[in-house]
Amino acid sequence: MVSMKAITRTFVKDSMTVKVLRGIDLDIASGETLAVLGVSGSGKTTLLQILGLLDHPSSGSVFYDGIDAFAGDERTRARFRNRRIGFVFQFHHLLPEFTAAENAMMPACIAGMPRGEALLKAEIALTEVGLGDRLSHKPGELSGGEQQRVAVARAMIMEPAILLADEPTGNLDAATGRKIIELLLQLNRERGTTLVVVTHNTSMAGRMSRTVTLKDGTLHVL
Repeated sequence: MVSMKAITRTFVKDSMTVKVLRGIDLDIASGETLAVLGVSGSGKTTLLQILGLLDHPSSGSVFYDGIDAFAGDERTRARFRNRRIGFVFQFHHLLPEFTAAENAMMPACIAGMPRGEALLKAEIALTEVGLGDRLSHKPGELSGGEQQRVAVARAMIMEPAILLADEPTGNLDAATGRKIIELLLQLNRERGTTLVVVTHNTSMAGRMSRTVTLKDGTLHVL
C-alpha cells in the first residue's frame, strides 16, 4: 500500500546540519499493524509526518498505491490526506468551544460534505468509539481518555485507508492508554484500516503485528 524509498530528512539550524533520517526504506502492506519504536529524538515523528505528507523529505520518495505522493502540488496532497489518511496525536488537539460531535465532523466539513451528513457520520463514529452518550459534550466536560476517543473518531470519520498514530497514549494513564490501543486495534480488525504507531513504549509496540526500530536515523527490523 505504502512504500518509502531512500527517505532522508535534514534540518539546518544555526549553521549546523542535522541529519534526522538517513536513507529510510519501508514498505507497509494494506491492513497491517506496524510499530515504529525509538527513543525520544530518534526521528519517529519526522518519519510519521513524511509518511502522512505533512512534511517533505530532503530526498527520496513516498508512494501510495504506486503513485508518487510528492509529485503533485500541495493542494493535491491536502486533498489526499483528508480522504485517505487519519491522524491521532499524543495531544488530542480538540477545539474547546465545539462539542464532541462538532470536533469529530471537522474533516468531513473540510472535504465539503453537507453539514447534516457530516454530523450524522460524526455521531456514528463517536458511537463506534463508545461515546454515543457524549455527543453534545465539550472537551472540558470529557476525561482525557474520552477526549482521545473523540480524536480517534475524528481521524476515522472519512474512513481512511491508513491511520497514523504518534504516541497516542503518551498523555494518558496506563489503564486508559491500554483502552485506546485496544480501540485502534479493533478498528484495524473490523475495518481493515492500516495502522502505523510510532512510540517509545515497547509494550505497545508488542501489540502490533510488526515492529521496526528507528535508531541514528536508520531503520532496523526486530
